[in-house]
Amino acid sequence: MSEVKKIATRQAYGEALAELGEKYPNLVVMDADLAASTKTAMFKKKYPERFFDAGIAEANMVCMAAGLATTGKIVFASSFAMFATGRVYEQIRNSIGYTHLNVKIAATHGGISVGEDGASHQCIEDVALMRNIPGMVVCVPSDYVEAKAAVQAAIDYDGPVFLRFGRSNVPVINDREDYKFELGKGVLLKEGTDVTIIGTGICVDSVIKAEELLAKDGINAEIINIHTIKPLDEELVCASAKKTGRIVTVEEHSVIGGLGSAVCDAVCKNYPVPVMKIGVQDEFGTSGAADVLMKYYRLDAQGVYEQVKEFLGK
Repeated sequence: MSEVKKIATRQAYGEALAELGEKYPNLVVMDADLAASTKTAMFKKKYPERFFDAGIAEANMVCMAAGLATTGKIVFASSFAMFATGRVYEQIRNSIGYTHLNVKIAATHGGISVGEDGASHQCIEDVALMRNIPGMVVCVPSDYVEAKAAVQAAIDYDGPVFLRFGRSNVPVINDREDYKFELGKGVLLKEGTDVTIIGTGICVDSVIKAEELLAKDGINAEIINIHTIKPLDEELVCASAKKTGRIVTVEEHSVIGGLGSAVCDAVCKNYPVPVMKIGVQDEFGTSGAADVLMKYYRLDAQGVYEQVKEFLGK
């Protein structure tokens, strides 16, 4: 069996920008002194006249991005997730969200898989912050293929978009001919009858592997990849809820305000069923290797499998 390719979604982000720069002459990229890490340096190398480094001044960067957007530019403003959302929430809300400008907030190094950088840099609140801004699209791609497709979709969408990318290399799971990306539409990966498991971001890989473990126990799980948390594909989520009667959500994010909360909002409104939210509980991250932390927070395949079994046992 050939080894599965592993590529960081931030790598896909940088490559996509560099590739699309020629097609979109009004595409502008901004960074906050982290171009090597966010991979926007790829765009800078090809199109230096359309790349702006704001320095360690994220609030200024966001306001500059808003100004450029008013001149017809498609602007990607990039930094680590903690700085791209937490440090500049007010500027994003008032200068981009309220005015509904065509700015894309691209946050790399999201979640606990930032690893050894520790709790100060492990942003597990970014999705909740961005999801709360009216009109903001929130997208968390699961792998390299999906990340590149998300960048293209963000360019095609006229308005503010939040994109979350990761630091660590993760398995490429969408490298197939029938793969299709559409903002606001989930992807049904496998039909099932006993429980619905919905993953987002790098946790989709954990969900896929957990389903294989559950199948060995005779549990027929339905698997859904939700790359767009806002707007959520409520039709797909609620149709699955009616089929299985139970939902588990899995995210590399706080269980407060992210995918799990969005799914709960949808089913409470349309078809109430029990929901278990797997993610980082009401706590901060901690320092450690990415794979160790995924296991510690029970976000790896084994951890997801065990928690789904516990949920079904109840």
